[in-house]
Amino acid sequence: MDRGYSRRSALTALGAGSAATLAGCLAGSDSDSDSESESTIRISGGVGPLPMVQVWADIYTDEHDVNIDVSGGGTGVGVSDVMNEQVDIAMMGRDPDEAEIERGLVATAMLIDTVVGTINVNNPVYDEIREHGLTQDELAAVFSKEITNWGDLVESDVDEPIYVYGRSDSSAAYQQWGEFLGGYTENELEDMADGNFDGDQQVAQAINNDSHGISLNNINYVYDFNTGDLEMNIRPVPLDRDESGTLSDGEDFYDNRDEFLTAVEEDRYPSPPARDMYLAANGEFDEDAADFVEWVLTEGQEYVRDNGYAPIDEEKLAEQREILAEAS
Repeated sequence: MDRGYSRRSALTALGAGSAATLAGCLAGSDSDSDSESESTIRISGGVGPLPMVQVWADIYTDEHDVNIDVSGGGTGVGVSDVMNEQVDIAMMGRDPDEAEIERGLVATAMLIDTVVGTINVNNPVYDEIREHGLTQDELAAVFSKEITNWGDLVESDVDEPIYVYGRSDSSAAYQQWGEFLGGYTENELEDMADGNFDGDQQVAQAINNDSHGISLNNINYVYDFNTGDLEMNIRPVPLDRDESGTLSDGEDFYDNRDEFLTAVEEDRYPSPPARDMYLAANGEFDEDAADFVEWVLTEGQEYVRDNGYAPIDEEKLAEQREILAEAS
């Protein structure tokens, strides 16, 4: 497979509802890929980290005598699979919870993924939102239906309804968004929304087509994958973190993906809704899985930004490698 393999191609497939194992794509079609001399690392889990893990697996199998089978299904599926020894590694789009840790789950953070509020460029108050941003409380009021009119949100003469779109599937990103808004659960957000969609792709399409809509999306549905520029009609909602009523220089980083990712790395865009993603094992990583995870936490980090994620800083990476060493 060409190393230009992009996260967007995988995201599009997932948006269409694919949950099939992508072993054929990742392991290659050469006859020696089925050789009994090669071992296989089995990975399943979160849709959020899946595209990056696919890219890593493609590169790693080109350079190492091992096959890697990767499938999605969601973080919960990955955790269940790894705890039941059906896979070697679980991909997680959220922090492991206490119950999982007590059962023996060990997890290493691998990258930072980011979701952002989204509106349409033809929104009736787009210029005001782009200039001044919205505070955390204002976003919470919109998603909880406390504010239902765009004019009321920005105190203008506009009298146009707000349509809130959410996720109907189990989504770690949606969970993080609820935490950011003040501790709402996925079910609570879903119940308050005007419409819910299965996956990022469908949510992005809804916002792209509705000038009165608001939702959230992974940033690779906001910025063009190849150029990093804003694309289609989807625009990010800038956060007014200091609640000054305008965006300071340090808060204004939404015009392209590279600026946005830099802001995530520097914590100018908060966590949540930015979130660590993990590779996890049941008690310990076996030798082949440990070698792959170690590569991810070292050489593999150079591919992170090019695929729309923010890398973990070196101090934290060193901590993750210590966790891996203790669990190998």
